[in-house]
Amino acid sequence: MSYRVCYEDGWAPACGGDKLPERSEYFLSEGAALRRADELLRAGVHHRISVVDAADNVLSGILLELRLGMAS
Repeated sequence: MSYRVCYEDGWAPACGGDKLPERSEYFLSEGAALRRADELLRAGVHHRISVVDAADNVLSGILLELRLGMAS
């Protein structure tokens, strides 16, 4: 099954852009997608991070943070 990590690039306004560009990255395993989502969350400059599987099930927000073990 394939997985997609979607997010908005938070660096655009600092570089003179007025809209955050949306990015998507594709992964072959859920673990790889979750690791990338974790990296993006910890960087703190990306927005609207979500993990989407091949069936279009979306994991985002607090549910994503709980899955990654970040919520306290």
